[in-house]
Amino acid sequence: MTLTVTPPSSESTWTRVCALPDILPGTGVCALVGGEQIAVFHVAGRVFALGNRDPFTGANVLSRGLTGSKGDTLKVASPLLKHAFDLETGVSLDDPAVSVPTYPARVEGGDVWIGSAG
Repeated sequence: MTLTVTPPSSESTWTRVCALPDILPGTGVCALVGGEQIAVFHVAGRVFALGNRDPFTGANVLSRGLTGSKGDTLKVASPLLKHAFDLETGVSLDDPAVSVPTYPARVEGGDVWIGSAG
């Protein structure tokens, strides 16, 4: 398995959210980091972090979404209305004017870490 490690930034604060095996491949979990709900996904050997709030419905559900791909783009589809978001950029694949925030994510020592602006 190859994991993506995002180098830590001196401007970010890193928070350990769980052990990597706690996220089944192809699924996501929700973590509370700095008071924000963050959807953390383990897809295609990589870890991604997006805001958990679906901007189309206002519900905090993206961590429960279905993951997959559209061409070369890894995505998550909201479980409510099935709007899809690029896991790397957070941009909606249905309406590029809409996006969810993304957060730096890394795996270190078998643990998943999420960065936020310091």
